Amino acid sequence: MLDLGSGAGFDAFLASPKVGKTGHVIGVDMTPEMVAKAKENAKQGKYFNVEFRLGEIEKLPVEDSSIDVIISNCVINLSPDKEAVFKEAHRVLKLGGRLMVSDLVLVKELPKIIKESVEAYVGCLAGAIGKGEYLKLITMAGFQDVKVISESSYPVDAMFDNLEGAQDAVASIKVSVVKR
Repeated sequence: MLDLGSGAGFDAFLASPKVGKTGHVIGVDMTPEMVAKAKENAKQGKYFNVEFRLGEIEKLPVEDSSIDVIISNCVINLSPDKEAVFKEAHRVLKLGGRLMVSDLVLVKELPKIIKESVEAYVGCLAGAIGKGEYLKLITMAGFQDVKVISESSYPVDAMFDNLEGAQDAVASIKVSVVKR
């Protein structure tokens, strides 16, 4: 299993018992500080089937066709090159492998002042693109069986005082796709 944008390792640690003693979880993060923190957390938590690698999700430090499942939790929308992320995911997955993503997408355009704000970046909104475009990039990378498992409105009002034009603009989606 591969966790894109693993941070301090939380999702990788949740996946650890699910892959079992013979399975392996790899977390990839682009910041040396997060990789170091995740490695320390793995050591303290005695997660022996988890490893963390420094790298970018647009150019994964993982062999071709070597992964059964990829997970990503609110990270791909922060990438400036989402197309490369999905192509890389497709490259490293085995045939029949699954990509499971939870991410933020736009249902309608955000006002420029909100889109360019620090709060939008911190709140994972700055790089969000339209839902249709997001799903199209997944398909263009070669994935099939694209399914939106769930979709819910994202509470933008919790981050911004001036919401004019931003209500119901963002959705949280969970997507499942397969490499065939």
